[in-house]
Amino acid sequence: MPKKKTGARKKAENRREREKQIRASRANIDLAKHPCNASMECDKCQRRQKNRAFCYFCNSVQKLPICAQCGKTKCMMKSSDCVIKHAGVYSTGLAMVGAICDFCEAWVCHGRKCLSTHACICPLADAECIECERSVWDHGGRIFACSFCHNFLCEDDQFEHQASCQVLEAETFKCVSCNRLGQHSCLRCKACFCDDHVRSKVFKQEKGKEPPCPKCGHETQQTKDLSMSTRSLKFGRQTGGEDADGASGYDAYWKSLSSSKAGDAGDREDEYDEYEAEDDDDEDDNEEGGKDSDTETTDVFSSLSLGRTYASGYAHYEEPED
Repeated sequence: MPKKKTGARKKAENRREREKQIRASRANIDLAKHPCNASMECDKCQRRQKNRAFCYFCNSVQKLPICAQCGKTKCMMKSSDCVIKHAGVYSTGLAMVGAICDFCEAWVCHGRKCLSTHACICPLADAECIECERSVWDHGGRIFACSFCHNFLCEDDQFEHQASCQVLEAETFKCVSCNRLGQHSCLRCKACFCDDHVRSKVFKQEKGKEPPCPKCGHETQQTKDLSMSTRSLKFGRQTGGEDADGASGYDAYWKSLSSSKAGDAGDREDEYDEYEAEDDDDEDDNEEGGKDSDTETTDVFSSLSLGRTYASGYAHYEEPED
């Protein structure tokens, strides 16, 4: 029989487990919560943008810089970690700044830990948008990560990309290596794999996680847990009939397209001829009844009295004082 655990031992084990989870959560901080990717409002132009040393729009220096590593705006000098000694004085503004990050374009405070670690572990080191291929220095917005393929996205393309990210490049959910249904989907390669072909000798599977993609090593997800959809072709063999000739019915598609264009052109010519004929009739009617219409308009406005106006010889706009 194993010895029964005491209350102190249970508390110690629970404390160690909580500390382990805290250390793991520090390494897996959400990209939107990093201080270098925080939202900032410029002091002069009042525009929202990513935390940076200089405003992206008006190029002005901010009054209260935010450290890209620890996120503080004031150094309280409670420890001896500062490279610049300022005993008994709180440093704010540029007095707190020690460097500018080359990757995220934000200030780094003069703390020794921030200066020595931020450039190595900056989460925006290779943050290039997968859609527009712009880096942090090329746009003023924040950086986000796709929740499906985990690629970097700028603030302009995040919603459009994630709306179309769950679309496979194949026409069915079958495995790319065999004819069986793929239970595991890689949203970076846009392909499905079965249980046998998802196993890889290059990428090792971690315990308690989904198997990695055998092509790129990205973690796969269960296809049944995703609202996956396949690629839909608007033209090609899906629109061609059964009697289609050529490669997968493309000839039938182009023939139908050319015939529809010719029909549209013929209809447009007929409409143009009818329109010209109507215009000729209208011109003839106007020539015959032009005088009658002029007299009718003069009769309508003859009874209208506008009073004394400038045209009638009254040049002053105000009434004369008595």
